[in-house]
Amino acid sequence: MADTETVYHVTIPTFVYRFRAEGQRLRTVFEKAIDEAIDDTWTDETWHTVVTGTWGISKYGLENLKKEIEQLTNVERPSISKQIAEARDKGDLSENAEYHAAKEAQGMLELRISKLQNIIMNSRVLDESLINTDEVQILNKVKIKNTANNTVMEYNIVPESEADLKAGKISVNTPIAQGLMGKKVGDVVKVQVPSGEVGFEILDISL
Repeated sequence: MADTETVYHVTIPTFVYRFRAEGQRLRTVFEKAIDEAIDDTWTDETWHTVVTGTWGISKYGLENLKKEIEQLTNVERPSISKQIAEARDKGDLSENAEYHAAKEAQGMLELRISKLQNIIMNSRVLDESLINTDEVQILNKVKIKNTANNTVMEYNIVPESEADLKAGKISVNTPIAQGLMGKKVGDVVKVQVPSGEVGFEILDISL
């Protein structure tokens, strides 16, 4: 009789992969912050954020975080617990790939929940009534033109936790956003990006 191989199928929630990718991104951001810590162009707000761990967030972003926590605690957590129980019933845990995969997913889940709870606890909701279009601020939508090739782009500048490049939302901590902050329509700014220095002209600022 031919040898047979047992194949385990484990459902790993998508948040596990998002968490791993986000962990690498946050490490990069942190390392960059340390490298730039002696830069005297940092604002009082930037120093307050780094020293106290208090982050600005929009009402929309806060609601999204609360919804994600609800999904993770009420749906994902019970699902993973069920997977662990089912895997445990299959015998020897030392060679049970399904069990160990589910336990890893559980650990990632709890870390994600803890991180989101920490963000909510340490965030302050940005007062959107104070946002105007006289100059670029967080929560503004900014239309810019690449002065080298005339490509026009439009971005929403948002808190770190709400960044979503596919949706046109860039973190206030990105080089482009930092270069635009405080500037007005008609200003041309130089931004240092991995490919070199790029010039952008501000065409419009809106809410």
